Amino acid sequence: MPASSAPPPAGLVHGAAPAGRLPAAVLMTGSCLPVLGAVLLAPVLPRMQDHFDSVPGSAALVPVVLTVPALALALLAPFAGMIVDRLGRKRLLVVATALYALFGTAPLWLDSLHAILVSRVLVGVAEAAIMTACTTLIGDYYSGELRDRYLALQTMCASASATLFFVLGGALGAADWRAPFWLYAVGLLIAPVMARVLPAPLPPKPGSEAEASLPRRPFPVRRMAGICLLTVFGAVVFYTVPVEMAYLLDDLGTDSPGAIGAVTAVASAATVLGSVLFTRLAQHHRHRLPALLALCAAGFLLMGLADSLPLLIAGAVVNCVGTGLLLPSLVTRAMSLLEFADRGRGMGLWTAAFFLGEFLCPLVLLAGKEPAGSLASAVALLGVATALLAAALVPAARRPALTGPSESVQR
Repeated sequence: MPASSAPPPAGLVHGAAPAGRLPAAVLMTGSCLPVLGAVLLAPVLPRMQDHFDSVPGSAALVPVVLTVPALALALLAPFAGMIVDRLGRKRLLVVATALYALFGTAPLWLDSLHAILVSRVLVGVAEAAIMTACTTLIGDYYSGELRDRYLALQTMCASASATLFFVLGGALGAADWRAPFWLYAVGLLIAPVMARVLPAPLPPKPGSEAEASLPRRPFPVRRMAGICLLTVFGAVVFYTVPVEMAYLLDDLGTDSPGAIGAVTAVASAATVLGSVLFTRLAQHHRHRLPALLALCAAGFLLMGLADSLPLLIAGAVVNCVGTGLLLPSLVTRAMSLLEFADRGRGMGLWTAAFFLGEFLCPLVLLAGKEPAGSLASAVALLGVATALLAAALVPAARRPALTGPSESVQR
């Protein structure tokens, strides 16, 4: 049999360069870098606010230092996806990781708050390329069960690293508000490893059986639009607990940093547990979005009605197990719709949707807080909205799932 007709190795996309656990570990590490930007500076914002207190508008600008990378990532990820498809996944990932270190450490030497804001926007640009390329390469290197497992592991690593980076940011920030920015230099260590370890993904060879059996299809605009809209909402659900838990605890009279850190760690562990459960579920159970959204909704309702710390923690755990299942379900659904040539563009759109939801999360809760009367009631209202969405998706979930283009090659 000719070499071009041989079936691809188990767990690999046809025509892709061989990839094993080491490339997966490198991609998991790269996927944690945008999380670093999202949580690292949270503990030092008050000190940063004091430092720039004389700058007009600093009360609004300093918090934006934390959130603007996520907004830049959300706006630019679709363009990063197009570049990924045109210039190559690996090359863009290596360059973006090096630039991430350069832009991320810039505030160590910048004295202007506005210049720091510009550097944070540039961090978001680099993060858009990193996150899109990492997720796309997972889709390139692996297929089927193994791909789902690594996409779930991506969620697990991001959740676990969020807790670690929060602790590191607080520890470094105790010395000086600039100190946490040194952690961005890790990009200079990771970029050469990426260049060395990651194989170059290859599209199916012309004339191969895989290509012949799978005619080129137009980009699935409508189906990607649907999954991206769900992802925006899913990201709001995903980030509610980590973003709002400290305020909910404070409303219950718990303002100890140690207690807040412990509860945040428990919630992160629950998200990791949900991601582990995703890999253990049978294939046809993984994408039952109504059930996963209903679990998240139940957690929100418990949190909104909680009048004691144990009940609030129980609600957060239920919700975070649900979000740990929900996120890999959404990303694997999106991945299954895409062919190799469109995977960068498609995952760029998905990444943009996810980080747009992250940016919108506190705004949604803030908008609901005033009419609801309290933050807890706003969380409960979000739970009701999540339950209604779950109910609305039941008819679609009962229809037979269409096999995505990638899956038809892989199996």
